Amino acid sequence: MGPVLAGVLQLLALIAALALAYVPLGNYMARVYTSTKHWRVEKWIYKGIGANPDTEMRWPAYLRGVLAFSAVSVVFLYLLQRLQGHLPGSLGFKSIDPDQAFNTAASFVTNTNWQSYYGEQAMGHVVQTAGLAVQNFVSAAVGIAVAVALVRGFARSRTGELGNFWSDLVRGVTRILLPGAFLAAIVLVACGVIQNFSGIHEVGQFMGGSQQWNGGAVASQEAIKEFGTNGGGYFNANSAHPFENPTPFTNLFEVFLLLVIPFALTRTFGVMVGSIKQGYAILATMATIWVGFIALMMWTEFAHHGPALEIAGGAMEGKETRIGVGASSIFAVSTTLTSTGAVDSFHSSFTGLGGGITMLGMQLGEIAPGGTGSGLYGMLVMAIIAVFIAGLMVGRTPEYLGKKIGTREIKFAACYILITPALVLIFTAAAMALPTPGNSMTNSGAHGFSEILYAYTSASNNNGSAFAGLNADTQWFNSTLGLAMLLGRFLPMVFVLALAGSLAEQKPVPATAGTLRTEKPLFTGLLVGAILIITGLTYFPALALGPLAEGLAS
Repeated sequence: MGPVLAGVLQLLALIAALALAYVPLGNYMARVYTSTKHWRVEKWIYKGIGANPDTEMRWPAYLRGVLAFSAVSVVFLYLLQRLQGHLPGSLGFKSIDPDQAFNTAASFVTNTNWQSYYGEQAMGHVVQTAGLAVQNFVSAAVGIAVAVALVRGFARSRTGELGNFWSDLVRGVTRILLPGAFLAAIVLVACGVIQNFSGIHEVGQFMGGSQQWNGGAVASQEAIKEFGTNGGGYFNANSAHPFENPTPFTNLFEVFLLLVIPFALTRTFGVMVGSIKQGYAILATMATIWVGFIALMMWTEFAHHGPALEIAGGAMEGKETRIGVGASSIFAVSTTLTSTGAVDSFHSSFTGLGGGITMLGMQLGEIAPGGTGSGLYGMLVMAIIAVFIAGLMVGRTPEYLGKKIGTREIKFAACYILITPALVLIFTAAAMALPTPGNSMTNSGAHGFSEILYAYTSASNNNGSAFAGLNADTQWFNSTLGLAMLLGRFLPMVFVLALAGSLAEQKPVPATAGTLRTEKPLFTGLLVGAILIITGLTYFPALALGPLAEGLAS
């Protein structure tokens, strides 16, 4: 079997698995967020935190809950890292430096999981499990909660109430993420991913010195890392490390995990707004972009430009031989079109255009299918923009799901889509203009520029993957990337929740003959076009200086 055929078959198997999970998981999540009953363990949690889960919140109160919980999480994780040297289970590692502790705390609380440290050489068992793994659960639950609040904004009318943040947060963890990650961890352990609390041990001699590895609760963290679209690796090599991803099957299974919730949330959306077809329209948009990007990536990575690539079966530099070009391409596209950031290959070693595809996937806003929750609310904001554009074309007030898209709503949507490009471009320009940040680049020219552009693209869009080659463990990059992650996560949420509150206050508008049918393929095509055009106009100059210049020169 040739490598191209193997890659295509893996893609078809992945699509089949996602299709099988789509309806049951989507329906289940809809029941989770519409049920009026509370589990006993959830009641204990509510009592412990002093929250009344049955109290409805308007969008300012919901936002205060999101920000307060996230702020406490940042402080807790920061202090845990700063005290690591005094905690049991630290494996002898020292406490994390202040700038790196801030960067890591911001990273995991924002569901970014950017890592400027070597995981197996910096974090002990306590920080990994009580700090990083916990944030993998709750940060993903926060994203789903905000998405559900926006869906309620479409589904409700004549009220500004969007549900209860604490109830949505707790249910996301107890009813979705914990059970799913538990089952996924069992599969990973059965397939060879390690799960232990062993210390550092010598595994052999290497070039005159000893080679050492430390164990850890890797399978359990790997499961939620993918299932919650987090991406932070227990080891520095992330999912390219055989302790995290030992076989081609585990590789495909991990891709399935990082895609299944974001895709299934479109079904949840359709059920909650009372129109399954609307969910299918959003799903079709996401799937079209995802499959298109995978096809482009495989084409760039399988293109043969010399005897070495022909013998290897594609551009194998930076890729694991046990995984191959096809599976690496699927993983790279899936991880950058979601907010996962896990990698099974090194994107800096992809072809020039291949590296550009991973970058563009994040710059779209990670909405195809995006992160847990963030992908759905990002796509719904883009749908509002597309409806507005269609309204301008025909001279009619735009409507979406029975709600008028007026001046207030379009301002919220416009502010949402402008935040991350501003962060990416401003921070990149500052890093290139100042004398010191450029010293962190391993490469010069277009590829060196891509290293910095990729870093701020990854941080601002809460992805977390690294291009490789950039020494980001400096005070400048730890501080600015940390700020980019915090602003890129919470500023968009402000406008999403404000938009949700505005929509919930409206009364429904009956559909007429002139209403745009947003469940039809025509709207899907319009939405795909709007996403690509808006992103292209925003980022094309920067991409032309980096991956496009490198790709055309090779």
